[in-house]
Amino acid sequence: MGTQVSDGDYVASLQARVKELEAENANLLSRLAHCHCSQDDQILYGPDYKDAKVTEPKKSNGESQRKIRNKPGYSTAFLSHHSKRYVALKVMYFGKRFYGFSAEAQMEPSVESEIFKALKTTRLLVGDKKDSQYSRCGRTDKGVSSVGQVIALFLRSKLKISGVNNGSSGEYVFEEKHEGELDYVRVINRELPNDIRVLGWCPVPVDFHARFSCLSREYKYFFWKENLNILAMKTAGTKLLGEHDFRNFCKMDAANVHTYMRCISMFDISPTDL
Repeated sequence: MGTQVSDGDYVASLQARVKELEAENANLLSRLAHCHCSQDDQILYGPDYKDAKVTEPKKSNGESQRKIRNKPGYSTAFLSHHSKRYVALKVMYFGKRFYGFSAEAQMEPSVESEIFKALKTTRLLVGDKKDSQYSRCGRTDKGVSSVGQVIALFLRSKLKISGVNNGSSGEYVFEEKHEGELDYVRVINRELPNDIRVLGWCPVPVDFHARFSCLSREYKYFFWKENLNILAMKTAGTKLLGEHDFRNFCKMDAANVHTYMRCISMFDISPTDL
């Protein structure tokens, strides 16, 4: 008589097989993520491909081998030879663990550095940060959160080209259609930490600037009431309403800012149960 396998052993063997398949699937996905060629025999060189040294295929053990040595310093991380489009991304983040939004303060982690890490990992970034014509709506300080931060930059596109950018690397996609485009939100969020999320995207003109094209901003500050005189604070707040010159509150930026007049349209203090 054959040995009868118990239900427990059968389930255990199935679970073991599932783990094997999951490991194999993860390995295949990893290999696919690091594959940079569309055909087995196609070789993509960098911008200085003429300096790359290629040896002709040699027979070894009945198989053809090809040895390629690219020029040192070449990286396929930034796909400048792909078509690209200028887009605005709407971003939210919880700022508790970050040293602010901007990466320029050399204090890590910052929200901006995490975003660019995700863009490099997903190979959506076209060129480097400067080449991408990057702009941000504003900066936030350490610990500050945002639900409507906007950044703009060139990202890789899968749409067919409808125009050429006068000889620069890559070609622009000018259409405003979304259909058939990469799912930027899903792709980027997959690589971002849980306290940073891209909420949406839209195509914008190439002269759009996330800071200087902005029409308005809304700020909310949360604080403990304690012994504060809320009525007096409301009264003082009404003096800020309307148009005023805020140059004494600003860092002088004569190269980019030509007026310091700003209009405050609303100022309110209200209790919250959050």
